[in-house]
Amino acid sequence: MYSRVKMPLALLALGGIALTSPAAWAASCCGGGSATSLILPKFSQSMLDVSFDMESYNGFWDGDGTYRNDPPGSDLNQYRLNLGYAMRLGSRWQAAVVAPYVWNSNQYAGLSSNTRGLGDMTLGVTYEAFDGIKCVWKVKDWKDLVPATYFGLSLTVPTGISPYDDVVNSFDITGRGFYRLDANVMVDKTVYPWNATLLFSYGKYLSRDVNREYGKYVEPYSKTLGDRMLGTATVGYTLFLDNMDTMTFSLSYSHLQEDAGDIDGRVDFTTEMEKNSVGAILAYSTMSREWVYKLSFIHASPYSGQGQNFPVTDIVTVGVSHVFR
Repeated sequence: MYSRVKMPLALLALGGIALTSPAAWAASCCGGGSATSLILPKFSQSMLDVSFDMESYNGFWDGDGTYRNDPPGSDLNQYRLNLGYAMRLGSRWQAAVVAPYVWNSNQYAGLSSNTRGLGDMTLGVTYEAFDGIKCVWKVKDWKDLVPATYFGLSLTVPTGISPYDDVVNSFDITGRGFYRLDANVMVDKTVYPWNATLLFSYGKYLSRDVNREYGKYVEPYSKTLGDRMLGTATVGYTLFLDNMDTMTFSLSYSHLQEDAGDIDGRVDFTTEMEKNSVGAILAYSTMSREWVYKLSFIHASPYSGQGQNFPVTDIVTVGVSHVFR
């Protein structure tokens, strides 16, 4: 039980950052934004992003989707400092990199663990399938309803500490240990003061050879994790202040799942997982849209049927982005 409950830690370490954020994606064609996604505003040249995640674990869903409490006295937490940079490659192309540093602080069934290290990095490239700003104040004809659409590819690089490294138990891991390639699509539309965003991401893990599990050498085998799917829908409202700074309030719903993997060609159902969560996001942007300050809360309800083989978590994220025009 000890190992199985905490296995998804590293997956969640990527959940609130980079190009597949389960919070909300930015209304990036207009600058600013409502969460921690690294998408450059249209016509901007680069962006720096710093965010800090505080994640607490409150029980888990077992393999049947039934919610289970952690043992009494458990206190499970993970903290992540995420550093990101995005830059323009062309009139429609942009690229980004995100590197998390992870702290684990856990007490579980009488065991205590405090570890830290680099998490899995994410590299991404995005194509903007539009030329002009798609945010409008009033719908005058059908062209005003055309959304801003983004197509992207992102690569997760296993730079973190995984179960296949020299670790004692699953509380020590900061990464999955696998390369993963994701195809991402984001559709965003703003008719002030309202904004709506849809995100879909589909990822495939690359196979790897394994000869060690939690520090113990084992008979070598080949392992692949199951395909990963993420869908997020977000609705936001922007309030313009007297100095023309903006305050954006957003609500989001996210569904994340991974199919069963395989070991030496045999189906491995132990890696199959699912999680549903809701989010509330607050973003403050200066009039020039060069500075954006973000606060988000992502909550997974501790009810049976809302997840499978996954910990139930609350994630608080604070962050700041600086856009270079």
